[in-house]
Amino acid sequence: MNILKVKDRQELDRKLPSMPWYVEKFVNYKLPDLSPSSLLEYVRDYELFMKWLIAEGLSSAVEVKQVELIELERLHMESIDNFRMFLATHPTHHNTKTTITRRLSSLRSLFHYLSQIAEDDEFYPLLKRNVMAKVSIKRTHKPKDTAAKLEGKLLQEEEIAEFLAYIGHYYEQDIAANKQALYSYKLNQTRDACIISLILHSGLRVSELVNLNIDDIDVKKKLCYVYRKGKNDDTFKTPVYFRQEATDDLNAYLQMRDTRYKAPKREKALFLAIANGKKEGSRMTKRAIQEMVIKYAKRFGKPYLSVHKLRHSFATDYYLRNDIYMTQEQLGHASPETTQIYAHLTDKTMAEAIDRIKRNSEATSTSTSTSTSTSTSTSTS
Repeated sequence: MNILKVKDRQELDRKLPSMPWYVEKFVNYKLPDLSPSSLLEYVRDYELFMKWLIAEGLSSAVEVKQVELIELERLHMESIDNFRMFLATHPTHHNTKTTITRRLSSLRSLFHYLSQIAEDDEFYPLLKRNVMAKVSIKRTHKPKDTAAKLEGKLLQEEEIAEFLAYIGHYYEQDIAANKQALYSYKLNQTRDACIISLILHSGLRVSELVNLNIDDIDVKKKLCYVYRKGKNDDTFKTPVYFRQEATDDLNAYLQMRDTRYKAPKREKALFLAIANGKKEGSRMTKRAIQEMVIKYAKRFGKPYLSVHKLRHSFATDYYLRNDIYMTQEQLGHASPETTQIYAHLTDKTMAEAIDRIKRNSEATSTSTSTSTSTSTSTSTS
């Protein structure tokens, strides 16, 4: 069973009792079609919105659970514009344009359900007036725009090998004076190198890495079996190939996993960590993997790197060697439209590669010419 989905379902079940009854009704309606992880995000968005309504005096409720449907019906467009402004300017929420769009889309889904689908005992819509139907939500994730944002922030060609070499050897030199960091590095270097190598040679998502069990890896066939995002069937895992370059790192980690992390027999997780105060290893968390990648990236001189950008780095490199449909399948994208960002990224990457080849060719030609000239001059004298 997908570990993250189980945790998100548990968190969803904990949160729902504190939400208004109509939100719980909406979640139950959507549960067969959406994953618990997606619905948990919806509920968090609704919680934020309703707390804002209370703080602004747009609801007389004392707590979120008490926000009434009639108060949603009476909202003006100005109120929604003010909420959008709140999201964009409030320092504690760190909302990007994409996040703001997602939060507004969450609200629109709820309001649409209440006004168009859910009915009361008299067969009338639960929500008589839907202010969110008037809200224009601009999509911000066009492939070309996403590619432009990623430009210059990915590992390209030889940088992939350089980053892995840095984690394997040169990072130790940079932290030599920090005993605590050095101890942690020597304890976890083999595991860390394996995780980053697997991402850079397969394009796995961080959620897929977290969910990997030791039985999900077939080193001989260069396959790992993962629960793919967007698929609600937890009885079926998708095979994902990884490159030959990842096998040495995987074998090295597998050889020391049990002894280094004191793995109990009941622990099936592939990647382990020993938490403070614990004696046995347990499944690494999503946050731990994200922070680990950032730690190495900063020292490497690329502080903007993240797990997702490592996935993008693999995808760009993979797309250069394959086509859009093979890349789509490898990454687990639902639509080739999502994969199109790599077409835009590789246009520039390919152009830069051609320029490098041309410069190297010219340099070689100049060097050969100079060598020939020198040889002729020497012979003449």
